[in-house]
Amino acid sequence: MKKKFFNAKIYRNDEATEMIVENGKITQIGKNLPKCDEEIDLGGKLVLPPYVDPHLHLDYVYTLSELGQEGAGSGTLFEAIELWPKFKETLTVESVKKLAMKGIHDEVSQGVQHIRTHIDVTDPNFTALKAMLEMKEDLKDTVDIQIVAFPQQGMYTYKGGLELVEEALKMGADVVGGIPHYEPAREFGEKSVHDIVNLGLKYDKMIDVHCDETDDTHSRFVELLNALVLMEDYGTRTTASHTCSFGSADNSYAFRMMDLFQKSKMNFIACPTENVYLQGRQDTYPKRRGLTRVKEFIELGINVAFAQDSINDPWYPMGNGNMMNILDNGIHLAQTMSPEEIKTSFDLITYNGARCMNIQDSYGLEVGKAANFIVLNESTVYEAIRKRVDVLASVRNGEFLFRRKEVEYDVPLNL
Repeated sequence: MKKKFFNAKIYRNDEATEMIVENGKITQIGKNLPKCDEEIDLGGKLVLPPYVDPHLHLDYVYTLSELGQEGAGSGTLFEAIELWPKFKETLTVESVKKLAMKGIHDEVSQGVQHIRTHIDVTDPNFTALKAMLEMKEDLKDTVDIQIVAFPQQGMYTYKGGLELVEEALKMGADVVGGIPHYEPAREFGEKSVHDIVNLGLKYDKMIDVHCDETDDTHSRFVELLNALVLMEDYGTRTTASHTCSFGSADNSYAFRMMDLFQKSKMNFIACPTENVYLQGRQDTYPKRRGLTRVKEFIELGINVAFAQDSINDPWYPMGNGNMMNILDNGIHLAQTMSPEEIKTSFDLITYNGARCMNIQDSYGLEVGKAANFIVLNESTVYEAIRKRVDVLASVRNGEFLFRRKEVEYDVPLNL
């Protein structure tokens, strides 16, 4: 049965207002398309491909409140990592699934259909990984989940961490992770970066590294990661997450590196709310924002995306999976709100994240691709972002995951 969605404002396509869907695929996009068996009026609202959250920790979500514990009193990344083993020892496969489902519901109910989750594998029992592998399969018709084999306590700081990452890849993790700035010395951090790239090549896996998530300008593991994937022509399958210290690096170094980033085509992810919350903690004033060089990346054509990172865990007590909130914070912190920049700001939580996840060939509003999209409660990009509007509907393979009405008032304001 053919289905036509009409009266839409389609993001990045000013010439089209209609889409025809058949067997879950977009078969036509344009204006004045043929009549169909079912026709759905989208009310002149803005239509985007689904939100993408390319960096989340689903094994951590809601552990802060649900386990009745306190997070890092200092608000620092490193204290939160030291606290995590106390949380981890209480986890079971069922408890991980229960809390992860809350986080997934938060995100999917607000327009996300693609998630990359880092799962801590510094656990010989692989409790969280087993839970997430099951959930990935169970929920595949609703949300796409990629799993990163992430050694939260380090490949070398945690004894046997490297071997656990490799075993996680054999078990079915999609991506190699790492955290070189948490290793006990620079030598071990660099060694871990070599190991990460070698594992990616050995198992034909994507790479996504927690890289330089610190204000310390001496933390420059992104330089080594970029060099290795540049030489192996593996940049498009590699992501450097956070790179907070790069936002504090001096310009002569930064612009040299950005030239090399352009050559490697490596991806970057910034987590605006979490980066600004965790970084700058040892600063008095001036106090750093903790964000990588998002504005310069955009201007130079270096792929960068925004992500949620955490929802109510020892690292970050807030978070609710609302990517519009992440976008709003990110464009403020990165100072990217000129009229021209706003036109493509949604790329930061859609197309750019899809490139990080290497799903760009199947993602987007184009003929032949899956009919996956969301409908926002506004008609223009500018007004949608300015008002931080909600998602009215999420469509997957041509069927509604949910559809809600616009807000109605029992007693409307009368001015």
